[in-house]
Order: sequence, then structure tokens, then C-alpha cells
Amino acid sequence: MSNKVIIAGVNTSQLPKLSNDDIMALMKKVKQGDDFARDAFVVANLRLVLSVVQRFGGRSDKADDMFQVGCVGLMKAIDNFDESLNVRFSTYAVPMIIGEIRRFLRDNNSVRVSRSLRDIAYKSLQAKEQLSKNSVNEPTVEDIAKYLNVPAKTINFALDAISETVSLSEPIYNDGSDTIELKDQISDLKDSEDSLYEKIAIKEAIKKLSPREREILLLRYYVGKTQMEVSQEVGISQAQVSRLEKNALKEIKNKISE
Repeated sequence: MSNKVIIAGVNTSQLPKLSNDDIMALMKKVKQGDDFARDAFVVANLRLVLSVVQRFGGRSDKADDMFQVGCVGLMKAIDNFDESLNVRFSTYAVPMIIGEIRRFLRDNNSVRVSRSLRDIAYKSLQAKEQLSKNSVNEPTVEDIAKYLNVPAKTINFALDAISETVSLSEPIYNDGSDTIELKDQISDLKDSEDSLYEKIAIKEAIKKLSPREREILLLRYYVGKTQMEVSQEVGISQAQVSRLEKNALKEIKNKISE
């Protein structure tokens, strides 16, 4: 997304940049009914819409739609903005743009979720954002649950319910030659003779890895941490984690194919 120039037919690299004083001067003309000033004001704030769209990372397939919906939120903010509030226009507009995009994503989710569950999920997201302002650490589910006075299990269930569905063909690992898809990780509960031998071979191959390599694989594939999280936990760079992980997987693959 950050490298994309054209979004919804708009060349984002050519969007104007105005100071807050210029924005407020233009707003005065908008409130006086100047349609030309209103159009100019919308264009002047498209970067604001773009910045909000970029918060919804991982949804590049919906980027154009989100941008257009975000523009609807921007225009609603323009129409309802009260200069006497003595706040920056961006401060007022961002929540409205986010709200429009969230409604779009909710209404276009392929999995239907009850309204009560959606409400809990979005309250949880708002609580997380609020708690983040007052803490340097990422708020946990328990923090959010305490803030909302809602059981942590309910928070987890609600957030899972509104998360985007993932294709079984979603690639989860690629070493440059072999791609592992999500469906490759779904096991058959029936233990065939071949799978039993494979499990034994994997176990023996893991034993021959270095302690650091075993620790990285444990954190990555059993605990589910990202490479950045692993690097912080074991005290090495993300590049080193990536290299050790790749070497360990290659070593296991070689041992199994012997």
C-alpha cells in the first residue's frame, strides 16, 4: 500500500499539502457555501483519507473501495465540522473516516456476525486505541476486558468473529523455491504408517539442530510469534532470526529426504 501511487484513480503522489491555517481559511469559504472551495477542500484532505486506509494493513485487495468509502466519511466530516470546537479538522475527521471504513468492512464480510458481537468487537478496538494512548505497551486482551468490564473470552471471540476470512491457499512460508500454503498445515487425524515415520524423522532432525535454532522454531511455529517478536525475545536481529529459521528448516528437510 505505501508504495502504491494510483488508488481509486487518484495519483496520491500529486495530492496537495496544506498547512492547518490554509485548511481553516478554506473551511471558512466552504461554510459560506462556496462549492469550488468545498471541492478544493476535499482534494486538500485526500492525504488524510489515504493515511487512514493505510492503517488497515493486509487488505490491499479492498484498498480502492476503502479509499472511496473513506472519502464519504471525509465529506460527512466537512459538512458537520463546527469551527467553534477549536480543534484541528483532521482530529475531527479521522474518527468519521475510520467509522465509514469499518462499517464497509463489516457489511462486506463474507461471514455474517451478530450485531451484539460486532458491537463488542468494535468497542474492544476503540478501547485498545484509547489504552494505547496512555501506555507504551500494547494493551492485552485482559487489559481491554477490564476496561470494558467484559470477560476476556468474549473479547477474544468477538475479535475473531470480525477478522477477515483466510483462504486455504494462503501462502504462509516461502523460501524462494517451495511455497507452503495454509492447507498444507492442516493435518489428517488418522495416523498412517508414512505419517508416523515422517513424525519420527522430523523429531530426530530437530534434535540435531542447535539450541538456538530449536528455540527459534519453537517460538515461531508452536508459540506463533513473528520474527520481530522472536528477535526481541532471544536478543538477536530479525535478519539473524530469519537466517537461522531458514537454515533450520532446510536442515530438517534434508534429514527427512535422506
